[in-house]
Amino acid sequence: MKKIMRISWFIIMFSFLYLPIIILIGNSFNQSKYGLHWSQFTLKWYESLFHHASLIDAAMHSVIVGLCSATVATAIGTMTAVALFRHQFKGKKLLHGLLFIIISSPDIILAVSLLILFLYLGLELGFMSLVIAHITFCLPFVVISVSARLNDFDPKIIEAAKDLGASESQTFWQILVPIAMPAILSSWIISFTLSLDDVIVSSFVTGPSYEILPIKIYSMVKVGVSPEVNALATLLLCLSLIFVMLFFILSKHLKREHKI
Repeated sequence: MKKIMRISWFIIMFSFLYLPIIILIGNSFNQSKYGLHWSQFTLKWYESLFHHASLIDAAMHSVIVGLCSATVATAIGTMTAVALFRHQFKGKKLLHGLLFIIISSPDIILAVSLLILFLYLGLELGFMSLVIAHITFCLPFVVISVSARLNDFDPKIIEAAKDLGASESQTFWQILVPIAMPAILSSWIISFTLSLDDVIVSSFVTGPSYEILPIKIYSMVKVGVSPEVNALATLLLCLSLIFVMLFFILSKHLKREHKI
């Protein structure tokens, strides 16, 4: 009886999580425009998507902003995590606390704060303001993720490397980065995903000349979900799955190398 209850619970839980996604994917191949019933299999919504210039432009803008912000946030966050791991200084605990405050604070607070800052600096709202904003809210996730990985690392290995004549640069690139690489890769994927689907912060810090996909879709769904949006969401889901599979493949490869 308990086994049946556990299985039923897992079925209900995973159905709740994945059934909407399955319906979305199915409607992207549905001949019916409104998706209220299944008509017949078709690829016309994907064909229509690639002729939807504004939607494609918004998607490309989102991917470019996501790649830039994830890469920069991962680089800065990794160096910050290494600095926190290697050095002791006053205010270190306070800095950790500030990172968690950014993560736990409502997005609307960060959005308004960044908007006021950009207006004060006279920065034109658009690509650059978006990238800076996305780096800001992605950075704490990178620092915390990489720090968690480094905290399990034995610092005596660094001391041994120094005794063998390794420089700070060699220690960073040949010891710390390979050890932290799984966390670095996962941080990049998380940052890219956060950047790709952010609506609240992006709606405050972008201008009319640079529209990104989440805001474009949000404005479109007010009058109903377009079948092209279903097709685009399915492609983005496939892109996310590719990133996840690459992460697992690279993680296994790195673990194999460390065992060797």
